[in-house]
Amino acid sequence: MTPNEKLAELMFPDVKLTPDHFENIYPPRQCKEGARITRIAPSPTGYLHLGVLFTAMVNRVTAKASGGVFYFRLEDTDKKREVEGGAEDILSGLNAYGVHPDEGFVAPGEIIGDYGPYRQSERAGIYHVYVKSLVAKGLAYPCFCSEEERQAAREKQEQMKVRTGYYGEFARCRSITPEQAIERISLGQPFVVRLRSPGSEERRIVFEDMIKGRIEMPENDEDFVLLKSDGIPTYHFAHAVDDHLMRTTHVIRGDEWISSVPKHIQLFRILGFKPPKYAHVSPIMKEDNGGKRKLSKRKDPEAAVHYYAEQGYPADSVMEYLMTVANSDFEEWRRRNPKATRSEFPFNLKKMSVSGALFDINKLNDVSKTVIAEMDARTVTKAVIDWAKEFRPDYYALLSRDPDYALGIFSIDRGNPKPRKDIAKWSDTPDYTAYFFDETFAMVDELPENILPEDAAAILKAYADVYDPNEDKQQWFETIKSICPPLGFCPEVKEYKKNPDGYKGHAGDVSTVIRLAVTGRRNTPDLCSIMKLLGKDRVLTRIKQTELGVNP
Repeated sequence: MTPNEKLAELMFPDVKLTPDHFENIYPPRQCKEGARITRIAPSPTGYLHLGVLFTAMVNRVTAKASGGVFYFRLEDTDKKREVEGGAEDILSGLNAYGVHPDEGFVAPGEIIGDYGPYRQSERAGIYHVYVKSLVAKGLAYPCFCSEEERQAAREKQEQMKVRTGYYGEFARCRSITPEQAIERISLGQPFVVRLRSPGSEERRIVFEDMIKGRIEMPENDEDFVLLKSDGIPTYHFAHAVDDHLMRTTHVIRGDEWISSVPKHIQLFRILGFKPPKYAHVSPIMKEDNGGKRKLSKRKDPEAAVHYYAEQGYPADSVMEYLMTVANSDFEEWRRRNPKATRSEFPFNLKKMSVSGALFDINKLNDVSKTVIAEMDARTVTKAVIDWAKEFRPDYYALLSRDPDYALGIFSIDRGNPKPRKDIAKWSDTPDYTAYFFDETFAMVDELPENILPEDAAAILKAYADVYDPNEDKQQWFETIKSICPPLGFCPEVKEYKKNPDGYKGHAGDVSTVIRLAVTGRRNTPDLCSIMKLLGKDRVLTRIKQTELGVNP
């Protein structure tokens, strides 16, 4: 047994397995050629961020388009930052937005797949096997430096104006012999395990990022930590072992990890693994005081995915919008394929923004209006009621007391070849539907400037005398036109335009006055349908009350 093998045995006396054992347990996946294996591997340190949802979506689309596998692995080794329920919140959020993992954590409390455990805290034994192997080969070593010693080294580096880190002359424990290390461990001295880096900052590595293109960086020469003193692996080491054994082919992650690529590629090669392909996603940006910055958890409520649930954006709207952020040609494709599913879109990592796409709430609203406009009335009604039950109990009480009436509200002007696009999110609906309920009805708008109060009163009185709730839309508008001449209004808009000075207004102005009396607004969906749903008594009551209000 070599000195390094003796050291490895002393450091890991309980480890009896070898890396070959796990290579056999987790063989290459039996997927078709070209299939991409991707993953989302969040830490349970808080709520689901829009950037995580976006990156997860890109991973899933990439895998599914190639006939591959998208899995969810939980990187929970940083117990100090872990938030209770954080993992469940992230997974529930992904599922709610249709980003369903094929493997690993697929739903709260449900784990499937043959390449687990999918929780890093349950994989300590696997990591120790690989670290022991590296120590036995002299590719890793125990480091006994205290925090005070590392701090002193950092201060010296700052004084010398060189980069900080554990490398070269500053890697004090690198030169310790296996025999010296054995002696110190026998004395009970605590240690971490570091990689013995073969790199030099004077050499360069080049890799092809599938989003950003060719990237050239200095080689890693830092002896970074593989295992902390408590035996827990660092992210760098754990992700390399996990991505290899889970047979990840493409690591698609935030571009804050680009600086770590030299470490990761070096680590893959030292472990004897084939490095995956990398694609680094630029952060979603936001305009701020004329500049751009990353969407911030601290500053921006829209950074949290829960924000979209509270506002009542349908999940389909959010994902449709995120696809426009992911690939600039998605919008044009959508115009050509309005009925196609997003999975039919030929997504391409190379078409993603290199610098970071700009978050645009107005664009999201426009996309969402189109999505909602295509929904049928029952889908909309159920979604609004479900949203109101959780976020607006007062509104829920109004909707739920007569479900058929609620369905009638959301049936108006829906299902047409060119449906209205009034609703961007369910939180718009309490105001949008307020005039359907006596409790929330209010006079929101004023009379048009060209209509005198006395003329408005006359219009309402005349219409109340001829109002028939059984009329269809054509009959209803003919009735409107019939009361125009005696009131001084032109029944035909075209005729009015030829001689505007000869009339007080036209039939459209007359219908606006009636619309205002019945709904309190000058712009609504089809008024005939609204009046039918409100019922004769309610319509006449509002007309009479408004008539008195404009002509006291």
